[in-house]
Amino acid sequence: MIVLVEDDPNIADLVDLYLRQGGYRVYQAADGENGLQLVRDRQPRLVILDVGLPGAIDGLDVCRQLRATSDIPIIMLTARDGEVDRVLGLEMGADDYVTKPFSPRELVARVKAILRRAETPKNDAHAVLTIGECEVDLGRREARVSGDVVPLATREFDLLAFLSENRGLALSRRQLLDGVWGADWIGDERTVDVHVRQLRKKLGDAFPLSTVWGVGYRLD
Repeated sequence: MIVLVEDDPNIADLVDLYLRQGGYRVYQAADGENGLQLVRDRQPRLVILDVGLPGAIDGLDVCRQLRATSDIPIIMLTARDGEVDRVLGLEMGADDYVTKPFSPRELVARVKAILRRAETPKNDAHAVLTIGECEVDLGRREARVSGDVVPLATREFDLLAFLSENRGLALSRRQLLDGVWGADWIGDERTVDVHVRQLRKKLGDAFPLSTVWGVGYRLD
């Protein structure tokens, strides 16, 4: 089940059609307030969220409010192609973004990739990895610092888990994208930098991540 929050009826109906053809049940909302209520009522597997919604609550506000209580995957739709807008969405906790105009088939492919990554169990799903003061609980999908749970977005946790499973290795942005977002993901490598910045902000000194200049990142 997917909640689609988009005020342009033409775009909404087109996306709805392709998602239903892909096997998903879709519920639509045309503004932020109804979108939030729909998510609370339906508890979907994923939310597709337009940035430029009408009314007092825009897409970024909806994303921020959802992230305060949930790690549900979120894909942002934006008509603005500026880097600032994309970074803002990712910093609010969005898992991915798609710039209008876009291919509905590509959007459905991204939906499938995100859900596949979020819902595929791992062989070591019950493992708890300890990195300094940080615990990465793969089974509960929780990050804890000194025993306290730190809320992370789906993609933030996936990145933390991948780094933790490969600690000590210098990983390029491309390797991180392939390992976390999937080899079929299409987007800017700077997406990795935004998520790393969010992890550093949320986990603080408990997250001993080094920047390897000219390469990428290494969890020590």
